[in-house]
Amino acid sequence: MPKPAIRKEPGEGALRALYSFVLYLLSPFTVYHLISRGFRVHEYFHRWDERYATYGAQPGRPCVWLHAVSVGEVNAAAPLVNALLKLRPDIRWVITTITPTGSDRVRALWGERVEHVYLPYDLPGSTARFLQHFRPSLALIMETELWPNMLFGCRDQGIPVYILNGRLSARSLRGYRLLRPLIGRALRTVKCVAAQSAADARRFQKLGARADQVRVLGNLKYDVAVPQGLDGFRAQFQHALGTPRTAWVAASTHEGEEADVIALHRRLRARWPGLLLLWAPRHPERFARVQALAADAGWKTGSRRRDTWPRPDDDVFVVDTLGELMAFYGCAEVAFVGGSLQPVGGHNLLEPAAVGTPVVTGPHLHNFAEISRLMDEAGALRIGADARGVGDAIEALLADPALRRTMTEAGGVLVEQGRGALQHTLELVARDLPASMDESTAPARRL
Repeated sequence: MPKPAIRKEPGEGALRALYSFVLYLLSPFTVYHLISRGFRVHEYFHRWDERYATYGAQPGRPCVWLHAVSVGEVNAAAPLVNALLKLRPDIRWVITTITPTGSDRVRALWGERVEHVYLPYDLPGSTARFLQHFRPSLALIMETELWPNMLFGCRDQGIPVYILNGRLSARSLRGYRLLRPLIGRALRTVKCVAAQSAADARRFQKLGARADQVRVLGNLKYDVAVPQGLDGFRAQFQHALGTPRTAWVAASTHEGEEADVIALHRRLRARWPGLLLLWAPRHPERFARVQALAADAGWKTGSRRRDTWPRPDDDVFVVDTLGELMAFYGCAEVAFVGGSLQPVGGHNLLEPAAVGTPVVTGPHLHNFAEISRLMDEAGALRIGADARGVGDAIEALLADPALRRTMTEAGGVLVEQGRGALQHTLELVARDLPASMDESTAPARRL
């Protein structure tokens, strides 16, 4: 059957041409970006062909494509992908990320059950080659990845697009102001925006989505699964320490927060000399540097990769692996979630709450505004105005087991009440899953 005629809004062609012209002018800087990042993260030196959608192999059979920019979005998508893999094992799944850490997380979660490539740059030729090669019958895009040429390309190929777990902060909305005429047109090609909250839904409409396109389904992060075998993990952790010790976690910290973590641990150990810090930097390229900083501070420092478990006389233990943070949250009395003492916007506050650990954060929370508000109102979160305020909150919690229990109970209730977005999302996308696929025609490409 012939494809239905594509309806383009007035002005789309000129805006797309201008946008693409600017991207082509800037394309040499993408090489500079990959090289400069490669000196810090060696993986950026590899797989450039995927960044520009140059594929040596012949196109495979049609797929369902899901895009998750990095680790946080991959983790948020994990319950959905797991449910869909179970529901439709015949489907060829292709998952794209932008960062090597996101790629590593995809490998760790699903191995060869899915294919993975990097999402190409949003150049017209690259997006066209990507869509022609993988031939997706459905596109699922996590959170706020709005690339105009890719969205228009899906529209032109008749590929339905869903934006899932849609999140758009007020800050991000302001950042789109120059591109709003183009982004709005691209957004209106999407079949549905499944927003996390009513506030996110309103901002997507301000960006250009039609009211009938947007639905509020809740946040998939509430459907996070508690790690299997958590009690056994805790038992091994305590056995390695020999004698019971109190621990706190500094999680997802950024480079500018590392001095604050050092100062906080020194302050807390002045009151609790045996206190253990479990330190999980946000970016793998900081793992070795954080170990060096802790050692330079005069503390005996272990790491997950080198030592497996903290030794009885360790003062700091660096969690230098991906995918194990939730389990280590479960081994601590208090968790500080980073990206919040600087205007990064914060990171996932629900993971420590889900495993029963009280949560402390800094004031910069625009990426988790709704979640932080609800947790704060429920008594499941302490927000420090600065590093000193964070230290005050951690100290108060370490000194008061009853307060920790109260926060743990409140956090657990909030997480349970928030669950449900996964089921709503499955029901939403089920109507556009392909009717059937022959899983014998093309084996998954090795990752």
